Amino acid sequence: MKLLLSTFAVGVASALIPVINIEAYIAAIGAVGDSYGLWPVSLVAAAGQTLGKVCWYEAGRSSMRWPPIQKKMSSPSWQRQYDKVKRRTDEKPWVGAGLLFLSAVVGIPPLAIMAVLAGQLRFNRFWFFVTTFVGRTLRFAAVLGGVSYLTDLSFFH
Repeated sequence: MKLLLSTFAVGVASALIPVINIEAYIAAIGAVGDSYGLWPVSLVAAAGQTLGKVCWYEAGRSSMRWPPIQKKMSSPSWQRQYDKVKRRTDEKPWVGAGLLFLSAVVGIPPLAIMAVLAGQLRFNRFWFFVTTFVGRTLRFAAVLGGVSYLTDLSFFH
């Protein structure tokens, strides 16, 4: 149980503080082996990461009321660009969800940036949560499974 709790905590911390690397933590678990299995550890790590990314999402959502952002948005060119992107994501939400999912699985573009942008564009909270959670679960399962597989074959011994 300690492993799952610490994995959740590292997931949250790494989502909020980019220099904390959850993939390195997950890889270490895969290298030493664990008694919980691939999916429980991946799901718990993804839950922690998703919770942390929701904080970035909410920060992005509230940032539209911050004076420096409002000042930028008062510029016609900034407002025009925002309106253009907002209209596109509203008309085709699956495009935004696809980009968010790609970010959650691959890490490009960085998920922290995508979370802030999703908040600023008022991307649906439920779909933000689901897309991030599923993408991160798959990412962590790949890392954990890959390292576990390689160490079982004695590639690193």
